[in-house]
Amino acid sequence: MNELSATYELSTAAPGLTIDGETVSSPGQIEVINPATAQVFIAVPDAGAAQLDRAADAARRAGGAWRAMPLAQRQDCLLKLVAVIREHIDELAMLVTLEQGKPLANARGEITSGLRYCERYASMQLPVEVVRDDESERIEIHRVPVGLVGAITAWNYPLLLALWKIAPALVAGNPVIVKPSPYTPVATLRLGELAQPVLPPGVLQVLSGGDELGRALTRHPLISKISFTGSERTGKAIMAASAPTLKRLTLELGGNDAGIVLDDVDPAAIAAGLYWGGLSNCGQVCAGLKRLYVPERLAADIEAALAEVAATVVVGDGTHDGVDMGPIQNKMQFNRVQALTAAAHADGAEIYFRGDAPGGPGYFHPVTLVRRVTDEMALVAQEQFGPVLPVLAYRDLDEAIARANASDLGLGASVWSADEPRAVEVAARLQAGTVWVNQHPMLSPDVPFGGVKQSGLGVESSLHGLLAYTDISVLRVKR
Repeated sequence: MNELSATYELSTAAPGLTIDGETVSSPGQIEVINPATAQVFIAVPDAGAAQLDRAADAARRAGGAWRAMPLAQRQDCLLKLVAVIREHIDELAMLVTLEQGKPLANARGEITSGLRYCERYASMQLPVEVVRDDESERIEIHRVPVGLVGAITAWNYPLLLALWKIAPALVAGNPVIVKPSPYTPVATLRLGELAQPVLPPGVLQVLSGGDELGRALTRHPLISKISFTGSERTGKAIMAASAPTLKRLTLELGGNDAGIVLDDVDPAAIAAGLYWGGLSNCGQVCAGLKRLYVPERLAADIEAALAEVAATVVVGDGTHDGVDMGPIQNKMQFNRVQALTAAAHADGAEIYFRGDAPGGPGYFHPVTLVRRVTDEMALVAQEQFGPVLPVLAYRDLDEAIARANASDLGLGASVWSADEPRAVEVAARLQAGTVWVNQHPMLSPDVPFGGVKQSGLGVESSLHGLLAYTDISVLRVKR
């Protein structure tokens, strides 16, 4: 471990909950494990229903003034928050690395990306649509704040996902209560503390807690919208729990993204894009490439090219220099990835590349490339969410498209080809919220991101993502 992380662990107090502009604690605690050591490195408050009620009441009191504030002023507050985060980016990046495991440079990149999204939202306007304006009537469609937002984030990109939800909610005029994953609450709690001097009390609050807090959040009568990133199983539970109060929902759920390589490619030219499209962030990317379909006659060349890239990847503690990939974030996920890979191997799959990885006690998993797999194997049929990439050969392109679409999930997909028009034709036949050509995944603040089928409801990012934090209000003026 480097000197900076050692100093932080030994000397820095744990961040607390932020409620009504203050940092507070709670009777219970959550022990947070560093996945690179499998040891507890810090403990944070475990909020319950009482803290949630306090936060919701503070948001109710703050919401009216925040809603009434001119859009430009709300955006100015957001930009002040961006400036504060930039001032503390080294501290926040270290916290992300310690709790999530990714290399420090990647943690800093995660935060920088989140700030770009904030800045884009700070430049957007809420449109007023004029439906009719004649001698008898003027009709306008306005976008108004939806109300208190409950934002629930996942453990793979803790700060990026928080900022994805905080920024549009605030710009649209809503107060926000953020609940980070209990696996990665620390950086988000610290973000909540940093936000208090630049935002009115009650406008942005952060509560760490487990499943009990999550259930209370989705059922709370003062919360008008839930924005959630995570598994489809949890998303379905949130949808059911939100039904009695008819909460608005944005659900960005799992993905089992397929990539289809066409028979005109140069394997060496696309190998790095394929590899990092699937295995960046230790394979823990919702929209990562998780099933790779390659033409049978090019399979051996593509497999070899992928192995060449994989052999260069250094796995280790994210606080160390020269590390490209950290550990899997938690033990449960580590065990699941191991089990899926072992089951595929037992059923006849060939693990043709297994990279180097440190031994325990951290949750380090070697980069693993697998061939001779079938669509029925759990490693392919389910979202593995780890540094394992199955390569599946096909003979007929129509068959490959059908196999790619044969999933209940539809977050992203990609087509790889030297012939762009041909690739675009194939892309149009894939069932996914985003289909990339010769890249996977690529996300931008001005482009909507969301899934089809059981990969979720609604979108994040872009004007469409901002409008998801509003309701429609129609103004009709008789003349």
